[in-house]
Amino acid sequence: MYALYFILVTLICCIMMSRTVATQMKDHIPFYEEMCKHLQAGETCEKLVGYSAVYKVCFGMACFFFIFFLFTIRINSSKSCRAYIHNGFWFIKLLVLVAMCSGAFFIPDQKTFLDAWRYVGAAGGFLFIVIQLILLVEFAHKWNKNWTAGTQQNKLWYGLLALGTLILYSVAVAALVLMAIFYTRSDGCTFNKILLGVNGGLCFLISLVAISPCVQDRQPHSGLLQSGLISCYVMYLTFSALSSKPPETILDENNKNITICVPEFGQGLHRDENLVTGLGTTILFCCILYSCLTSTTRASSEALRGIYATPETEVARCCFCCTPDGDADTEEHAVKRGGQTVIYDEKKATVYSYAYFHFIFFLASLYVMMTVTHWFHYEEAEIEKIFSESWSIFWIKMISCWVCVLLYLWTLIAPLCCPTRQFSV
Repeated sequence: MYALYFILVTLICCIMMSRTVATQMKDHIPFYEEMCKHLQAGETCEKLVGYSAVYKVCFGMACFFFIFFLFTIRINSSKSCRAYIHNGFWFIKLLVLVAMCSGAFFIPDQKTFLDAWRYVGAAGGFLFIVIQLILLVEFAHKWNKNWTAGTQQNKLWYGLLALGTLILYSVAVAALVLMAIFYTRSDGCTFNKILLGVNGGLCFLISLVAISPCVQDRQPHSGLLQSGLISCYVMYLTFSALSSKPPETILDENNKNITICVPEFGQGLHRDENLVTGLGTTILFCCILYSCLTSTTRASSEALRGIYATPETEVARCCFCCTPDGDADTEEHAVKRGGQTVIYDEKKATVYSYAYFHFIFFLASLYVMMTVTHWFHYEEAEIEKIFSESWSIFWIKMISCWVCVLLYLWTLIAPLCCPTRQFSV
């Protein structure tokens, strides 16, 4: 239900940022201008569209989740009064969410509010990205540790580790080569060449550090599988950033401007603007929603606090993200009543942190707000241009790439820097 609320508000934000929807509404809704004047939203409802309207709606959604974050702190039992409020009263919560999103339009001194809220949104959006990067690094370590645990019982797991590592590095190297071919040229594109060199060098660096004797001595489970996965993600972010970078132009021999440093076939991919925008936006926000839901599990919240399964209790399996049979203690909690088996998974305690759940959705609200309004290029932002070239989007992706590398490097060298502390990764 919370995810549905999130999707509903996100769709409203996309509609508010859509030039196409605004034009269609103006052309096909009778008495459109009279309705806008009656709502005191301007002659053409300009107060209900654009980046300022999205800021206000997302302010209401962010406040909604932040209040619930404060309200659900330290809930340890699903039988408490606060837990009942968290798990029910959905219609009342919907009314509260609508009231908070609508009330944001009546905030006095709109200019000061928008300027201040923009920086809060940027900080929250970037923190959301950092949390996803932390969980990605945790996922890489968990993958390698799980499959390594299987080698003690069956040597075939060594083959799976080698195959997975080979595939990941093959994808990373192929991506680097293709970007060097399509995003550089012999007599230009210096900036692209530097970025590809730096990011390729970083991938080589983390691979060397992961298998260095000093790291292996403190972390026997460290290997090339983790660094291969991180390298693939670095190459993906590099490609995404180069695709978002404004194109470079030069004069040819006929004194005509030509675009360089971009694939020639890529210049025709955005002809059907509405199709690209609709499909791309759907995929983007499905990924955001998936990140929210996977970030709020008990495993992810424990990973952020540095709590991991011990190698002795690790059970190797191909689909290691799924809980193996028997982990849920179903014999104690299962009740069979002639049909569906009901498992009381919150009989003793909550299965996930309610406060952490709402905090992640609070950050996701800020991330959606900044993404839809093109981060710091908000004045001319439109949902149809969400995948257009922008320096703000380019640098957000590149910084995310470097932060991911730094986080992974820290998990490798932290035991060397702090030898007296215990690190479980």
